[in-house]
Amino acid sequence: MIARPDVFPGARAAASFNLFKQHSPLIHCLTNEVVQALTANVLLALGASPAMVVEPEEAAQFSRIANGLLVNIGTLTAARGQSMLAAIDAANQAGTPWVLDPVAVGGLHYRSEFAQRLLALRPAAIRGNASEILALGGVQGGGRGVDSTADSLTALTAARQLAQTSGAIVAVTGAVDYVTNGVADWAIPGGDILMTRVVGTGCSLSAVAAAFCALPGERLDHVATACRVMSLCGERASTQAQGPGSFTPAFLDALYQLNAEAL
Repeated sequence: MIARPDVFPGARAAASFNLFKQHSPLIHCLTNEVVQALTANVLLALGASPAMVVEPEEAAQFSRIANGLLVNIGTLTAARGQSMLAAIDAANQAGTPWVLDPVAVGGLHYRSEFAQRLLALRPAAIRGNASEILALGGVQGGGRGVDSTADSLTALTAARQLAQTSGAIVAVTGAVDYVTNGVADWAIPGGDILMTRVVGTGCSLSAVAAAFCALPGERLDHVATACRVMSLCGERASTQAQGPGSFTPAFLDALYQLNAEAL
């Protein structure tokens, strides 16, 4: 039986959030076409600056000046894959942290092989659901498209192993999020079922994680804070929303209004 990690302390989340507000990072998002607008709006609401630069030559150039890079393979194509590789190479040369979101790995061969190729390029963090983390770690997952059919706690052991072999902070998200560096773990409860009824909340979390990875200090705490920011604002938005249609604007408002005291 897997022991449940301690809940991430609010004081640590508040400290990380204050640091985020001081830096307002510029994040280069190579993300899937379905979620670009929501991802940009989430980052803007929090006070970060998003950019989506996809031409390979420009993607490489922009990664050198951005504070963080997100690589999300949700709508992967050969051309977009070349942009991702160029951006990652430039980011690594510049010392820019980048985050991998391995959308729907395990069930489809092309993206699964590409994700393994990216894994060797040393992401700063990896954010996925339980099925994706299990598959990326070489354990048979139970994904259904972009959705997970596994509980996040069941993927914690795989997440720890993946963190140890990749050097990345690994966040496995679900009803409870778990964030690990392979040795230490945090649990982040919260969120709301409405977050699963709106496309892009998980992908946007990966962008927020990239923004928090750009901060100096303890990266495990920063990624855990990204998860807590999103889960808390999801909870707050759900109390205002009547359904998915009204959830998104309430969620963006909650992100915009968030302060360290609330964390």
